[in-house]
Amino acid sequence: MKNLFKNKYFVIYLAPFLIGAISVLSFEPFNLTFLNFFSFPFLLFLILILKKATSSKYRNKQANKYFFYLGSSFGFGFFLFGNYWISISLTHDEEFKNLIVLSLLLVPLFLSLFFGLVTLIIGPFARKNITFILLFSIIFSLVEFLRGNILTGFPWNLISYTWSWSLESIQILSYIGTYSFSLISITFFCAPFLFFSKKIEIKNFIFFITITIIFTGNYFYGLNKINSNKFNFDDNTYIKIISPNFSLSQYKSNSEELQLKRLIRISDPEKDKKTIFIWPEGIFYESYLADITKYKDLFKKAFSENHLIILGINNFQKNNTLKDAKYFNSLVVLNNNLEVKNLYNKVNLVPFGEFLPFEKFFSKIGLKKITRGYNSFSPGENRKLISLPNNFNNKLVLPLICYEIIYSGKIKSKNQSPDVVINISEDAWFGESTGPYQHFSKAIYRSIEEGIFIARSANKGISAFINPKGQIIKSLNTREAGNIEVNFPHFYKKTIFSQYENKIFFLIIFVYILAFLILRKLEDNE
Repeated sequence: MKNLFKNKYFVIYLAPFLIGAISVLSFEPFNLTFLNFFSFPFLLFLILILKKATSSKYRNKQANKYFFYLGSSFGFGFFLFGNYWISISLTHDEEFKNLIVLSLLLVPLFLSLFFGLVTLIIGPFARKNITFILLFSIIFSLVEFLRGNILTGFPWNLISYTWSWSLESIQILSYIGTYSFSLISITFFCAPFLFFSKKIEIKNFIFFITITIIFTGNYFYGLNKINSNKFNFDDNTYIKIISPNFSLSQYKSNSEELQLKRLIRISDPEKDKKTIFIWPEGIFYESYLADITKYKDLFKKAFSENHLIILGINNFQKNNTLKDAKYFNSLVVLNNNLEVKNLYNKVNLVPFGEFLPFEKFFSKIGLKKITRGYNSFSPGENRKLISLPNNFNNKLVLPLICYEIIYSGKIKSKNQSPDVVINISEDAWFGESTGPYQHFSKAIYRSIEEGIFIARSANKGISAFINPKGQIIKSLNTREAGNIEVNFPHFYKKTIFSQYENKIFFLIIFVYILAFLILRKLEDNE
């Protein structure tokens, strides 16, 4: 074993890659959170080994380069196995199959640079003490925040998501949010690193016990919170979430009209019951919004004036010239006559999935976005609350399409108070992978952060109705077709996080920095 840790390639490339890959098992659907108590301390141990080695064997002037490689190796394992499902979306179109291997390597390679940045910064400060753990936690969480916000942002599998199985542990999100909880969780996971020594110092033992008590106390706080509050519902109005379980191949082999008839059967409308039907994204795959009046008789026969249908559809906005036309991925609220009562154009678009970055260049070499059509979607201007018609008591709905649900602190403004969030998605793109499970866990986190009900309809994903404590009231799994019916909820209450959002994260970072400076001074005086 000692010989392995003297091997540069093992320390810098192989070992961090393996522990990065193993860390993925701590997320949905595996939820082996305890693995983080091994992977993070071992990562710090490798950084410490590298620091000692670069002062002699590998030459000190090359240390920074090696620190960066080590962190990138960890990140490559983490993102390769954590986000492999992205490449599955390319298997549904012959035009993209040649890009599968490329995407499988380039996406995790790019994302791994963020972790390389972490180890590049903290590597020279590696020591077996509390201040090093605090510094690592600060830099790691700041880089995670950067990853979640830079360019279009990709805040997937933040470390706090490894607690998704424990609703009691994540109730604190309503106060501090996902990024802050990641920061504290990283510190907890790294604590065993202090015991990678023959001699156990009393201050390290006290630190470990203290943070363990904090997490235990947090668990019991969450347990009490879950059991304490009750919610109010409208007894005369219903939400019906529809999950058709259509495969993408069915969209190609069946006509749009046939699929719509199947969806209506699954919806099972009752004409005298005031109901809002939520269909998933991507149901109209042959028609744009302007074309769907051809199905008016079909909808008028099945639905009544007591019904609204909310669904996803592509929307074409023609301007003065065809060149100036805009295409939107939209969520619409329709009545039984297929009249548009409300419209929302998706704000956060998926790179390559819904728009092609540097489109003028890539289009010349034959590339296009993955979803239907050659033109990139345009982003919507803003995300306003949808006020339902008078006969639905002007209930307020916040629309989110697909992965817009993953942005902590950015799904709504602090002045918005929706009765329910409606999230529609097409998860068939990701097959039988871990993607749909991880996607669904993000909805649970948003419900607790914002203190809101979430009605989620996801074809080939998990459809569910979630309350403001993250509890799943009713759900349909990835392979299930059917519907979920619940009473329409009333607005619950604003959370601390919903009012201050990620400002809280930077406040806690400031507290961490103060703790770091104080402990660093005490250590220097020893």
